[in-house]
Parts: sequence; C-alpha cells; structure tokens
Amino acid sequence: MNRTEDDLRRTLRRIDGRGYPAYRELKGPWTLPPYTLVVRRVQGDPFAAPSRLAVLLDPARAGFDAATVATRSRRTGLSCLLARTFAARARSIRTGGSGSGRSGEVAMTDPGQVVLPNTAVIVGEDGAIEARFTVGLPAAGRRVLGRQAERLLLDTLPDLVRSTLASASHSPAEIARHVDVNEDADLLRGQLAERGLVAFIADGALLPRRSGIDDHPLADGQATLFESPPGLRVTLERGSGPPVTGMGIPRGVTLLVGGGYHGKSTVLDAIAQGVYNHRPGDGREQVVTDPTAMKVQAEDGRSVAGVDISPFIGALPGGQNTAAFSTPNASGSTSQAAAIIEALEADSRLLLIDEDTAATNFMIRDRRMQALVKGDDEPITPFIDRVRSLHRDAGVSTILVIGGSGDYLDVADRVLAMIRYRPYDLSMDAREVAAAHPTGRLTSSGTVGWPSRHRYPDPRGVDPRRGRRQRAIRVRDRSTVDFGNERIDLAGVRQIVSRAQTRAIALAIHHARSFMSEGRAVEDVLAALGDSLDQHGLDVLDSGRTGDLALPRLQDVAAALSRLRTLVVRRC
Repeated sequence: MNRTEDDLRRTLRRIDGRGYPAYRELKGPWTLPPYTLVVRRVQGDPFAAPSRLAVLLDPARAGFDAATVATRSRRTGLSCLLARTFAARARSIRTGGSGSGRSGEVAMTDPGQVVLPNTAVIVGEDGAIEARFTVGLPAAGRRVLGRQAERLLLDTLPDLVRSTLASASHSPAEIARHVDVNEDADLLRGQLAERGLVAFIADGALLPRRSGIDDHPLADGQATLFESPPGLRVTLERGSGPPVTGMGIPRGVTLLVGGGYHGKSTVLDAIAQGVYNHRPGDGREQVVTDPTAMKVQAEDGRSVAGVDISPFIGALPGGQNTAAFSTPNASGSTSQAAAIIEALEADSRLLLIDEDTAATNFMIRDRRMQALVKGDDEPITPFIDRVRSLHRDAGVSTILVIGGSGDYLDVADRVLAMIRYRPYDLSMDAREVAAAHPTGRLTSSGTVGWPSRHRYPDPRGVDPRRGRRQRAIRVRDRSTVDFGNERIDLAGVRQIVSRAQTRAIALAIHHARSFMSEGRAVEDVLAALGDSLDQHGLDVLDSGRTGDLALPRLQDVAAALSRLRTLVVRRC
C-alpha cells in the first residue's frame, strides 16, 4: 500500500487528542514529494526514548554526481559531512513548545571530528541517501498533538532534509573538500607500510586540542603548527593536490623526550588518533598512523583471562601460571603486560606508551634496584628489556613518551625531543649521552617466546542475557558498557572516539559470539567478524537499523572482549 503525504496529514489530524499509543499508526513507509519517510519505531510515551525515523532519497533527488561517490573513501567523507550538517541544524529545532517529554526534538548522531563509516547517513554506490534520526513525537501529557506533529513531519522535516542532505544544499567546493580530504588521508596511510613507516605528521598540522574533553582544535594563533625535523622529513603522494611533506616515523623503537608541557603527549595523542581520518579544518587531516596501532597503559583492577604474560612476568610467589594468567583484579604491571599481549593477539603492529599512564615497575628497573632486589626475587622483566625483541622477533614497533628514564636511550632507534612544541631529532646526541654516561644497568638476556597462537574463547562466557531479556546491552557513555549482568570498563581503551563507536563495539562482541566455536582462537573470531562487517556493513550488528553506530576497529573490539569479566578462554 502506497501511503502519501495526504494520507499522513489525514492520519495525524484524525489521531489528534487521542492517547499517545495512537502514534503507532505512523509506523512504516510514507511516500512524500521529495523523499520516502520511514517510521521504524514509535516511542511508547513522550518520556521514552524518541521514535526512530529514516529518510530515503533516490540518486536523482540527492543529486550527487558519480565522481563524488566513486569510492568508499569518498562516500564516507560525504556521509560524515551530511550527518554533521543535519545534526547541527536539527539541534535548533523543537516544535513541541511546552509539550511533554522530548516533544518536537529532532536529533541525529554527530560524527564529531573523525570520519568513520556510520549508520546516521548511508551513501550508496549509486548516490542514494538514507538518513536515520530520532524524533520526539509531540504530546500534551500523554495525548497526541496531531497538528504539531503535522507541522513537524510535513513542514519542518522536509525543510531540514532539503537544507542538509541534498547536493544543492552544499557548495560544490565544500563537497569536493570533504570527499577529497578523506580520500587523501586513506591514500597517505596506505603508503606507510611500503615506505617502512608507522606514522606520518604533515608539516603545518595543528595537533593541540581545546581540552581533554573537547576534541576541536585549539584556536588559530594559540598553537604552534607542526614542522618536521629535516632528518625525518619525507614526502607522500595524495590524489587531490601536490605531494605532502612531513615527519615520517620509521619502524622500530622511537622515544619522544623533552621537558614537561613541551608537547610530547600531544604528539603521541595525535599519532594515536591517526588511525582515523579527520574532517577538514580539524588540523590532523594529514596525520596518519598504522591502523592497527594500540595505545596501552596500566589499568589497576581490570580483569584478565588466560593471557600469556610470561615474556614480562615470571614465576609469581603464589605459584600462579603466568603463561595462562587470569585475575579479576590485575595490578598495574600485570594489566599492562596483558594489554601488550592482547594487542599482539589482535594483530597490532605498533604500540604507543606514555610513561604518565604506565606502571613504573613494568617500564624500568634501574641498576640500584637491581642491586638491592636480586633477580630471583623479582618476577617482572621490565619493558625496556623486551622492546627490542618486540620489534626484531614479533615485528611490533613502539613509540614511547619518556621524560624520566635515560636508560631507554640504550634501546632506542631514534630519539625525538619536543622543545617548545617543535620536534628535533636528537638521535645522535642521545647515543653520545648514553656512551658518556653509562648506567651500569644489567639487561635481561635470553630468547623471548612471543605467543604465536593465543586464546580460544568460550561463547558461554560472552552472555548478553539479563533476566528474561535475551540481549541486554546498554552503552552508558564512551567508556562504559552494560553487557548482560556485567559492566565493561573501557576507560583504558583510549582510542575509542565516541559513544556510537562504543555501541558498535558492544554489539560486535555479541555478533562475534556466533563465530566462537571449537578450534577458533581470538584471531580467527576477529577475522570472521571483520569479514562480516566488510560484507554486510554495520547493520549486521543491529537488525533495527538504528542510526547510532560508528565503525569500530577490530583491535578495540578485542580490547573490550578482554575486559569482559565473564570471559572464559582455554589455551592450545
């Protein structure tokens, strides 16, 4: 049955003044002049979560040319432009007046500064647009305000769609900038491996953020733009303009040193966020990093399930097996050791570590402490004694912020100093300092057996049920997930950028459960999950086709799974 604009108008007038459940008659598609409106879920009352709606524009109505949507990179850049514009303008709309609850509210998930495949706006290969958002259907108390709903759905919403989702609502230059910048970032990142690099920061990049909770760039004039030291300057190609010059960080062990407040952590944070593309004007559009990079830290109190931390932690006083280490309450050192092995399990090729969030006793054990506490009484082999082997034997590079331990000069391939927010290559100076000031520290020797196969998860330990609910998954914020009867704390997984991404991670764990079977290690489960997302998109995670998901990295899904306290694994 083809329901038209006139049918929708008549329905809204007929249910005006009736009880709120009358809005259920709106569910389904409506053919309106500029687009198809789909009401996918109607809220139970005006105080409940808003109703979920979608707008479908065919390619002719959307009006984007073939070049704009020619590649996945370009479609993602366009998607985030449209979602960001719709979300911003929707925030100014509220036609419900003094209506109950969230009457008249229109909202869409805003992508923020990152550019990720999402379910807020989906751009098809043919240029068709599907936009998903929420609407608070107007009510007085718990009675339908049909006339206000009519104005909202048949006047306000069409204006919003025309002014944000159609090609004509954006200048050709704006559209080209967003799709070109996103495609360029993918092209830059794609050159890292062939050039032997793990990260690249373009000259002129603006790295500082407004604050720890505001990801927007610091205002012009308040920050020093990035300038590569000559010895590390490289040139990469891009598709939409001339080549880009900047600092290329080679594989191996790299130290970021310097005084406090000179920009070390700012650079490391920019590198950590370089696993994602960024919107034009962010300042980090041409900062790209190996997409598997993981920022790891100490997390007192987290759970660990069957992780082989023996490369770092030897025999414990209680006789616990560190080749399959489990605890509901890890220490700083054991949690950081577990995070590194879990990163390897998720195929990470780059570790990012800031000494400010690391466990001191895990990072270093100086000569004096070695003399005081004998080797047989210290189960920890510090990271300094394993970082070279990680690169040589496991193919994993490391970038560390180090301000307090000169012993790391002995194991570094290169040393970058941040001095008044500018980087300087002090690798030669560091070698001279290390030679002139030997510490006498004893280095742990011996072959390191980095795990080649890891853990085999039991799906029974990944149970989203709570009471009678078969799937009780709730994302409270960027770092907190209620999964069944358990709560997953993701505060230590620092590269998750939004609640939409966290929600996708939580649903991905549930979806990955179907791939957990006899003989399938975590690596196999992640590979199957990745294939499923590539084939079917984010909607494979949620049949409700909601608009509040952003694509997660498999490394972050693995990190969340590892922090599920009910996780049960076995080892081969």
